[in-house]
Amino acid sequence: MHLFKTIFHHNYHTLNNTSTGPLVSLLKSRSVIRFSGSDTIKFLQGLLTNDVKKFSEPPSKTASYVPAPNLPPVYVPPMYAAFLNPQGRFLYDLFLYRKPLGEERLDGSVSDSSGDLELFADVDSSVLDELLHTFKKYRLRSKVEIDNVAEDFSCWQLFGGNLAEKSDGEEETEAASVGRVPAVDHSAMSSSHGNDVGWQWFKDPRVDCLGLRGVFPSKETPPLVEPGNETNELNYLLWRIENGVAEGSTEIPKGDAIPLEYNLEGLNAISFDKGCYVGQEFIARTHHRGVIRKRLLSLVFLDDSGKEVEQKVGPGSEVINTASGKKIGHVTAALGCRGLGVLRLEEAFKGSGSLTIQGQKGIKVEAIRPKWWPAKWFSEHQQNSAMA
Repeated sequence: MHLFKTIFHHNYHTLNNTSTGPLVSLLKSRSVIRFSGSDTIKFLQGLLTNDVKKFSEPPSKTASYVPAPNLPPVYVPPMYAAFLNPQGRFLYDLFLYRKPLGEERLDGSVSDSSGDLELFADVDSSVLDELLHTFKKYRLRSKVEIDNVAEDFSCWQLFGGNLAEKSDGEEETEAASVGRVPAVDHSAMSSSHGNDVGWQWFKDPRVDCLGLRGVFPSKETPPLVEPGNETNELNYLLWRIENGVAEGSTEIPKGDAIPLEYNLEGLNAISFDKGCYVGQEFIARTHHRGVIRKRLLSLVFLDDSGKEVEQKVGPGSEVINTASGKKIGHVTAALGCRGLGVLRLEEAFKGSGSLTIQGQKGIKVEAIRPKWWPAKWFSEHQQNSAMA
């Protein structure tokens, strides 16, 4: 435990340090799988919450891209999506990446169109076997292959520093230029372009503050990864907690979590314009009802004097409003003095110092609204409080 706290505490203060720049983590909690075959798009479109058909469309001429010697002329950005059960509860999340088809151009033409479209996905490693089994169960006669390529590819995240404060163009230019590596460096070209595959950093498809994400060959070091900026994955977890974003089937409880309560709409994981998918009826009904009374929030754990306390609260702990005596939610993830929790909004922001952890004397909870939240979410809970 002491070693964990040392690693964690040492890097905690550098996450937002603009002088040291962003940090990068190899995400061992994520594994990479591959979908291929002529029915890939149709298959995934009927299962996932987002509009996977966008991967089969020609890239838009207005698409955001940065021409660079080390990158393909144009790329299709990744997509975040969820796989639900028939009752509309969360099962798995996926980050989908399209493999470029030959030398793809702005007009959508392809110089070498041999082979079917392939999609790669980074998924939660802890449920990898179960996830593969579930996808294959739905495959039936669809012409799609689903392969575990976790040994061949790894997932990385670039985050923190002043990365989130940069404009879109600045972020993408830095990713495209491959950091300090000269544009003609062949090792950089292999690392970022991957020959005919086009491996590169992308802006995280959820929210800008999370930084950049990418899948890269396991035997190669991605661009922008240097000895001084690579850090333990726990610091990426802390960064997500600070920004109120859960990830994977543990932080978003499998088979139980309601996707809209975990803010998946605001994280660009759900399309309300596409056709049917597994669990779609429940999601549409909840969305059109218009009010989400509970949401995932960032939490800070404090003692009676207001000092942050570390390693005192764990996932599953119940949050109580002492003013009303009611249970208002529970903690879903915790690291050090920070955490994530799904709380009733009308209770979460009523008064400072009124939230505590059930069964743990002297520990208070402060709920924090993430900065990236759409304004309408905050106004909704204010209206609910006024009506209460």
